[in-house]
Amino acid sequence: MRADPLPPELPQVVTIIGPDRLWSLTDLRELWRYRELVWVLTQRDVKVRYKQTVLGFAWAIIQPVLLMVVFSVLFGRLAQIPADGSPYPIFVYAGLLPWIFFSNTVSAAAGSLIGSINLVGKVYFPRLIIPLASAGVGLVDFVIATVILLAMMLIYGVGWSANLLAAPFLIAGTILCALGVGIGLSALTVTYRDFRFVVPFLLQFWMFVTPVVYPASLVPEPWRWLLFLNPMAGLVEGFRSVFLGHPFDWPSIGLSLMLSLGLVALGVWYFERVERRFADIL
Repeated sequence: MRADPLPPELPQVVTIIGPDRLWSLTDLRELWRYRELVWVLTQRDVKVRYKQTVLGFAWAIIQPVLLMVVFSVLFGRLAQIPADGSPYPIFVYAGLLPWIFFSNTVSAAAGSLIGSINLVGKVYFPRLIIPLASAGVGLVDFVIATVILLAMMLIYGVGWSANLLAAPFLIAGTILCALGVGIGLSALTVTYRDFRFVVPFLLQFWMFVTPVVYPASLVPEPWRWLLFLNPMAGLVEGFRSVFLGHPFDWPSIGLSLMLSLGLVALGVWYFERVERRFADIL
């Protein structure tokens, strides 16, 4: 079948419309226009997580408290790991707070696109919103668990200090780190389904190379820089300073923030690169 050429009076120009090759300010404006959808998806995830549960929001307390008890017995009592002069239960709980938020957010974001097949295939919206909304549920749990920690500090005689004012700054850094990893893993999980099994192992390994149950000071000084190449290391130590009143290690916190921003840039870049194939793959 032969296609006739365009009439000579019409311009011989063909315009191909496609997605931008690079992320731009236009994408940020589009995300802002759909900001209400982030809130709606977050509400949906919170309701799905706690609907028809016996304990409800108590699950946000049970996980860190049980881990604190187990780690306090194994590492605080039996292994005699130092806690920088603080009660070990408070020491380890302060490290578990950001870690549990990070771990839960990464897990939720990694499987978020697979769990939203109907939305991806039927309705247009910036697909990046789906993993972004995953941080909402973890943030609710984080706030509840933080209230318990503040009460425990009074019981153990650990006073509140002005360092608590830095908590929102460190929470923002932890959100950036979690979303940077989660966004990239969400795109990888769509393309390679076996990443669903890789994520739990990755997070389990990551926890033990992060100073959650031990202080960073336990690592020999010549090798400590390797520890802080892990972006969660500086953030976890920063949270300990917030709650225990220790001096902040600003160089390590700054390095963690820069690495977190790099993870976000890398995650968004890969997400945008494979996004056009999501509807076909899913």
